[in-house]
Amino acid sequence: MKTAFLGLGTMGAPMARNLLAGGADLTVWNRSQPALDSLREAGANTADSPEAAVANADVVFSMLADDAVSEQVVVDSGALAAMKPGAIHVNMATVSVPFAKRMATLHAEHDVTYVAAPVMGRADVAAAAKLNILAAGDTQAIDTATPLLETMGQKVWPVGESAEMANVVKIQVNFMLAVAIESMGEACALGEVYGIETGKFLDIVTNTLFACLGYQSYAGLIRESKYKPANMPVTLGNKDVGLALSAANDRQVPLPLGGVVRDSLNEIIANGDGDKDWGALAEYAAKRARIDRSRDA
Repeated sequence: MKTAFLGLGTMGAPMARNLLAGGADLTVWNRSQPALDSLREAGANTADSPEAAVANADVVFSMLADDAVSEQVVVDSGALAAMKPGAIHVNMATVSVPFAKRMATLHAEHDVTYVAAPVMGRADVAAAAKLNILAAGDTQAIDTATPLLETMGQKVWPVGESAEMANVVKIQVNFMLAVAIESMGEACALGEVYGIETGKFLDIVTNTLFACLGYQSYAGLIRESKYKPANMPVTLGNKDVGLALSAANDRQVPLPLGGVVRDSLNEIIANGDGDKDWGALAEYAAKRARIDRSRDA
């Protein structure tokens, strides 16, 4: 089975490497040459354009930043039109619900099956092939892609036959994570003004009531005040919270905490720190309490 991978960024590059490690016959494309050179050295075929990368592929994977970039790379470039009839395109990016619906329709018009498979996990998790992968779309297509997905993750979670359902779940997850980081940051600030050392507080809560991966991983960033290099830049986190608010608005679902976190993320971006990890929500919660825990990263 021939495969292709579009987008070799912070997440895409290690995912493509794991496909190679699993024995995939892989052709890759990326805008920047260094990422392509690195994957070529690892054994991948490389292409000069998205269209050339996907032309002979049975399964195409893409991991791109957002709706606009996905549209440009997959549709505007001619890649979708170049996919052979019966091919499967697995979009692993976090995109909006309307975009996922439109992409599914557009792919069907080209006799290509569209599967949404956004991932849960940061770059280090991707490198370790420990991602949790959400999957929605045609059941047979998901079954075909699953052995390949399993080389990139520890578990594939089918969530429905309409592609956008996977994107809804991913939006839910990222919304919860954003709220968790904001709440941790605010709680730490509250304790610190009363003399409670932040590291000690985080050790307590992440080993008792909040002893889970989401809290524990971001507690480490907050404890060290180390937000660069970013696994999840504030700008992308802001995009994902915006997706949650947009999806909620479409169905008249109140998300009051969403507005709070969006404002916090916008504050960070307005202060020139949009390239920091969104764990910096905690840094700004401290700043509002007139505490400065920031360090040069």
